[in-house]
Amino acid sequence: MTKTDIYVGLNDQDTKQQRFETKKYITVLKDVCKSYKVPFSFNVSEGGYIHESGEYVQETSLVLTLIDVDDGIVEEIAKDLCMFFGQESVLVTKGIVESYSVK
Repeated sequence: MTKTDIYVGLNDQDTKQQRFETKKYITVLKDVCKSYKVPFSFNVSEGGYIHESGEYVQETSLVLTLIDVDDGIVEEIAKDLCMFFGQESVLVTKGIVESYSVK
């Protein structure tokens, strides 16, 4: 089973500030996933990273988790979120996970 995470920062690429309340970004994220008809979960995360310019940035991010979603669809979702959220880029991680259901 494949697990893919898409990390989307909420600071605008130009202003370096979060333009909207986190709740609004969550609504957009849910709408995107619904439009692609993919099962998903997400978390709101706080973190920091080093920008391409070398500047250290702290911001709120949404981490979208997709299980067994086709790579092409993942790419389209990532591009949509990048554009809708005004990002320079988004981070996509992918790995194989073992899973089972408990009843």
